[in-house]
Amino acid sequence: MKGRLLILAALALLAAACSSGEEAGRYQGYVEAELTYLAAPAGGYLKELAVQRGQAVQAGQLAFRLEAFEQQQAVEAADRQLQQAQARLADLQKGQRPSEIAAIQAALRRTQSSLRLSQLEFQRRQKLYAQHSIAKEQLDQSRTAFLRDQAQVAEISAQLQTARLGARSDQIQAAAEEVKALRARLAQAQWSLERMSQSAVAAGRVFDTFYTPGEWVAAGQPVLALLLPGDVKVRFFVPEEQLSGLRLGQSVRLSCDGCPAGLTAAVSYISPRAEYTPPVIYSQETRAKLVFLVEARPTPGQAALNPGQPMQVRLAAAKGQ
Repeated sequence: MKGRLLILAALALLAAACSSGEEAGRYQGYVEAELTYLAAPAGGYLKELAVQRGQAVQAGQLAFRLEAFEQQQAVEAADRQLQQAQARLADLQKGQRPSEIAAIQAALRRTQSSLRLSQLEFQRRQKLYAQHSIAKEQLDQSRTAFLRDQAQVAEISAQLQTARLGARSDQIQAAAEEVKALRARLAQAQWSLERMSQSAVAAGRVFDTFYTPGEWVAAGQPVLALLLPGDVKVRFFVPEEQLSGLRLGQSVRLSCDGCPAGLTAAVSYISPRAEYTPPVIYSQETRAKLVFLVEARPTPGQAALNPGQPMQVRLAAAKGQ
């Protein structure tokens, strides 16, 4: 009887030692999500909520739309102003209207006819003056008329050339810069209008919605939260004396109630700050221990984990223990 008791005591000590060694590499943790919040940069009434909680969405799928009357009016006003500026620029570049150019051309032909007539009269009086048939005063009058008509032809020719050229280069440049500024204003107004509707940035699942259609949504206030693949992590706490055995990228094994076997993750963050065991994993054995927060990202392609789900984490280094 005494020998049997000794054997049982030895087996109990061995089991305790084995249990202690296994627990050294096993930690209690939980799943936490990094949610993606969708919001609009401007406030407005929620016109349409195109998704619901728990729904799977694809990249680019419409999530919600806010009332955008003000933004639509801003786009239309900017578009009208741009069209007006473009018309002014085109008018400056092409010169005066055809009817105005035609009037200048008619005036030029009239003065050219007068010039030919005055030139002939001047030449005729030059001959008469050389024959002493007219006074010098008559010759001077014909010379003056000829020079006057020459000046008028040169003046109207310059006016015709200017009319065909259009406005001055500095005026055209100023009009072109105005078109650029209004085009940028239109692009900004269109951007603001497009932001009143938000779509899923990637394929995922609607984690939660915060408003219903008809409610006022303040600027920058999230309307819904998306849970995207890869945006979950497992958080667990490692005692101070075991921290030296951890490194970034180290593989860990995960297990939980109802989870498939073989789940793995890689350590992505090790906190440099010590803290006492948080209440979420509080126990009598660890209540006074200093621990360090560790985060691990599940291996892609595995079964999805739910935020808040309790998780058992075991280090790969403790596999043989």
